[in-house]
Amino acid sequence: MSGRVGDLSPKQEETLTEFRERISDILPELPAQCDPYLLRWLRARNFNVQKSESMIRKHLEFRRQMKVDTLISDWTPPEVLEKYLSGGLCGYDRDGSPIWYDVIGPLDPKGLMMSATKQDFMRTKIRHTEMLWRETQAQSDKLGKNIDAITLIYDCEGLGMKHMWKPAVESYGEILTMFEDNYPEGLKRLFLIKAPKIFPLAYNLIKHFLSEETRRKIIILGGNWKEVLLKHIDADQLPVEYGGTRTDPDGDPRCRTMIKYGGTVPRSYYVQDSIKVQYDSSVTISRCSVFQLEYDVTKPSSVLRWQFTSDGADIGFSVYRRSQPGDTQKVTDMSPVLPNERYNAHLVPEDSSLTCHEPGVYVVCFDNSYSFLQSKKVSYNVEVLPPPRKASCMST
Repeated sequence: MSGRVGDLSPKQEETLTEFRERISDILPELPAQCDPYLLRWLRARNFNVQKSESMIRKHLEFRRQMKVDTLISDWTPPEVLEKYLSGGLCGYDRDGSPIWYDVIGPLDPKGLMMSATKQDFMRTKIRHTEMLWRETQAQSDKLGKNIDAITLIYDCEGLGMKHMWKPAVESYGEILTMFEDNYPEGLKRLFLIKAPKIFPLAYNLIKHFLSEETRRKIIILGGNWKEVLLKHIDADQLPVEYGGTRTDPDGDPRCRTMIKYGGTVPRSYYVQDSIKVQYDSSVTISRCSVFQLEYDVTKPSSVLRWQFTSDGADIGFSVYRRSQPGDTQKVTDMSPVLPNERYNAHLVPEDSSLTCHEPGVYVVCFDNSYSFLQSKKVSYNVEVLPPPRKASCMST
């Protein structure tokens, strides 16, 4: 049985019922058409209820931390990502699933990463994924059947060594992991076209970020790729550039109003070339070590603000609130306020803040524990600002 609505074994039906009961407290936060959605999480964990429950609860926490529900309405990606991050939604396959194109060749990874933070890349990709999810829901309503996955076309023409720059590969790996953990079963199939000889090298760098199920959905096409695409996609839904008949209203065969083709990022966007920050302090953090700073926040809705840069490589950063008095409490026992992430602060200086909803001791952590070889010099400013007159409940 496929594990989808209408194609469940008796055991799978029982498991779905048990799963629904175990997460009854969070059901109001899930989509209205709940069973198809719940089955995605069960399929992703081979109908292991305990693992599926853990996965979906972590996802809801991810949505809260990343403010996913308002990313489309309340957040706009930086201009450089809007202009030079390639890809786009264009057409539907023969089953009605949306088609997303990723155009690799013109992409300028180094230029993009010198111009925007890794966290903004992540938010942008989450935003795209949420837009696609909404599109599948709209298609389900329109066609009267469940559409819950997308078709992806990877145009690899022009793939080269510039795309295998280490910080870019690491960031892309984190994005793939985010997809695997938070959007299970969202991929119907991935057509990979125009792959150059260097492709196996590039694929080896990222394949370990993909689940076995995702790998099985990758279809690498040869010289007959246009014919194969037309077996799955009607010609009027496929751009002329990719073997169909679809064009932009002005006749553009590449459908550039829907698909962005990227390009070289002008140096005028490079953040380090345009922003000069005077840092109050600096510290060298040894390999396999963590450096902590503590700030006593006495008034609710005070703002903790930080700026930092690192030399030579990325650095982990997180914020915790001490939940009980005493200097000996370990970070792992504190309440996380901002989860630990690795920041490419050697490329783009970090400048952000969060609202401290509760008074207490806030612990800022610079984390180099994952680096077994390299110490990191970090220059930083951290300050506590008084509550604004009209206190905000949102982190920034």
